[in-house]
Amino acid sequence: MDKKSDGHLRIPLLLEQMARAHHPQTLSQLAQRLQIPKTSLMRILASLAEVGYVLKLPDHRGYVLGPRATRLALSFLTTQEFSRNARAVLADVARATGESCNLNVLEGQQMRYLERVETSQKLRLTMAAGDLVPLHCTASGKLALGMMSAPRRGRILRIIAMRRYTPQTLTDRHGLEQELAAVRKDRIGVDREEFVQGMVAVAVPVLNDRGDMIAALACHGPTARVSMTDLYKHLPLMRHAAERAARVLGGTGLAMPNE
Repeated sequence: MDKKSDGHLRIPLLLEQMARAHHPQTLSQLAQRLQIPKTSLMRILASLAEVGYVLKLPDHRGYVLGPRATRLALSFLTTQEFSRNARAVLADVARATGESCNLNVLEGQQMRYLERVETSQKLRLTMAAGDLVPLHCTASGKLALGMMSAPRRGRILRIIAMRRYTPQTLTDRHGLEQELAAVRKDRIGVDREEFVQGMVAVAVPVLNDRGDMIAALACHGPTARVSMTDLYKHLPLMRHAAERAARVLGGTGLAMPNE
């Protein structure tokens, strides 16, 4: 293999290594793991940072994937093949539970609906793929907060506006942190009428092969028809569906940022 071809291969290998990493990678770590000279690696990282594929963290903490790399991974999720496969998973859950089911990913300081299958019941909350929902008062959002690294969670909780959507919305950061401790332990996100009055929800993580959360699978329904106890009974079914969703998402490079 000539040097030019080898140079072209270094960029995808570098991005794959950063996507697999649980923490920011230093120049030395990347150079050692990829067997690339530091001077060459610095030039590659500088070029990738310039166009947004890589972010250099302050205080010599290393490098992480940038927003453009995340958008590239998310672009896969707009394809017809992904939509068909994801909806097949969600449809099975919606059919078994009788309630709406959705697949969400963390995007910045919100959760974005990737796909959604509505219940056939007339009484329902209508949302659409692509919609954004807050972190602090939704089942998927609290699950994402609970399972991310403590430093990142702390930064997000300091800057997000904890708007009150219903009388049940938790707007106290200390109280939310206490609830997130249980989320980390149980790996279950809950929404007890906190985002929409009269609607309850539960969410479970979709994990990659390293145990990182890459998405959330959630199910919700109106309190006129279901209770939190009812939704909890569906958790085994939802966890099985989350394993299927992980296979659908496999190869996208998606990972919840930990920096």
